[in-house]
Amino acid sequence: MDLTQLEEIIGYNFKNREVLEQALVHSSYINEHKLNPLANNERLEFLGDAVLELITSEYIFTIFPDMPEGEMTKLRASVVCESTLSSCARSRNFGSFLKMGKGEMANGGQRRDSILCDTFEAIIGAIYLDGGCEPARQFILGALEEDIRSMRGLKWIADCKTHLQEQLQKNSQEPIEYYVINEEGPDHNKIFTVELAHGGHPMAQGSGKNKKEAEQAAARRAIEKYNLT
Repeated sequence: MDLTQLEEIIGYNFKNREVLEQALVHSSYINEHKLNPLANNERLEFLGDAVLELITSEYIFTIFPDMPEGEMTKLRASVVCESTLSSCARSRNFGSFLKMGKGEMANGGQRRDSILCDTFEAIIGAIYLDGGCEPARQFILGALEEDIRSMRGLKWIADCKTHLQEQLQKNSQEPIEYYVINEEGPDHNKIFTVELAHGGHPMAQGSGKNKKEAEQAAARRAIEKYNLT
């Protein structure tokens, strides 16, 4: 892996590159090579998730001084969701730097939303550990500031399922159904993938850390895919 290239993409030079290397190690690689199970990126993902929530919360609190708590919570949830974070990771080509098992790679793991989202959070954790809060803040806001500001006016973002149902029922009474098509990961950190169908025809898929989050992600993808805003 060319970590110098990755540092340029991230916009941060690590003092200790080992922490960056660990942020790129998927559990499948550890399992395949029978390495220390703690050597994957899941602990860094845990830390990065907390840092991400803090930084986005502070930013929303600061730039929207008149926004009530409930709306701030919904806006933050819409920004730090899997679809947004995986898109950020994909646009920065993070998947190409991942170390993963051959089977996971053959199944398209480098392009999977759930893995890209986790990698994005793990890199945040690595930046925070290596350089502290300020470089982590710069990376997070550099990636998400535009999304935060643009989503401010999109009321439907807070409840994509309801908005999708309202839009589809303008022209059709066919049922909207959500099916869990995949579950992966340990019990404490499962990722659910849901397929959304309308009138029996698949429209979109979404993933999340619980079924509700995955359904919202699938609805959001369908809204964006079919321009139902």
